Amino acid sequence: MDIIELAREIGRELQKDPNYLAMRAASDACDKDTELQNLIGQFNLTRMSLSNEAQKEQSDEQKIQQLNTELRQTYAQIMQSPNMAAYNAAKQNVDAILSRVSAIIGQSADGENPDTADYHEESSCGGNCGSCGGCH
Repeated sequence: MDIIELAREIGRELQKDPNYLAMRAASDACDKDTELQNLIGQFNLTRMSLSNEAQKEQSDEQKIQQLNTELRQTYAQIMQSPNMAAYNAAKQNVDAILSRVSAIIGQSADGENPDTADYHEESSCGGNCGSCGGCH
């Protein structure tokens, strides 16, 4: 089996994973949630209005502030939706899997042992190495 076929096999296995299945189910629930879809449509229209107003030569700052407020309020409503919250949580799980797979492949390509290569959470490095015990 060549490397491309192995990547396709990973793709097939990913689509069987319970985290992926949960994300797809949550996405479908979002698509079927009429209230959520209306909010998303409203958000997009407000964003376009804001962009159009900001691009005018004589833009109305008060209108821009009003549109920004509407945009933030609509976004908050979208993010409070139970279906959107479920989707975001499920997507984070899938993203974590993809990060881990990518890290293993990347580290292996850098010569590390594929059996021990893995994803490491980003450290909270402040950039000052004076008191550091070393990276990773």
